[in-house]
Amino acid sequence: MYIFTLTIAKMVVRLFGKVEVQNKHLLPKNEGYIVTCTHRGWLEIVILGISVPRPIHFMAKKELFQNKILGSFLQKINAFPVDRENTSPSSIKKPVKLLKAGEVVGIFPSGTRTAEEVPLKRGAVTISSLARAPIVPALYVGPRTLKELRKMKKATIIFGEPIYIKTNNRDELTTYTELLNEKTKELEKQF
Repeated sequence: MYIFTLTIAKMVVRLFGKVEVQNKHLLPKNEGYIVTCTHRGWLEIVILGISVPRPIHFMAKKELFQNKILGSFLQKINAFPVDRENTSPSSIKKPVKLLKAGEVVGIFPSGTRTAEEVPLKRGAVTISSLARAPIVPALYVGPRTLKELRKMKKATIIFGEPIYIKTNNRDELTTYTELLNEKTKELEKQF
């Protein structure tokens, strides 16, 4: 279902607009990794899926899975629920297992869609540390809706250098979270 949905998404996006991918060569080829991205609307999820050459397993808020039809569809396209209010060790088991199996996990470290800058949560860094998998920061710049895309606005994804987490220390993980935030902001300067 992931490939089918991705193929339809590619056709729709290319029909209505243009997608530019920068620094795709920075994506790891032979290991699992986390791709983090700014999260201002729903369209960057689609554009990110189109831009990464491997299937992405997105973490999504558990509330999206409460509707049985939507929840079933999300699971079929590799999304899995996470409880943002009550994070527990069990909530990170699935992404760690996926990463250790060489898969790509998509995380929006702000935790929610927002047009404003919010502090990043530490989840991506913690998962990266436990799985010994790098984090690739990404920045999305462009339309937030199909309507905006139809106006021929260009959608751009910019990937940054992979970040390797080399600690389990809580304070150092906080420092890596700040580093991830800085690296994401630096991507804005490339745009």
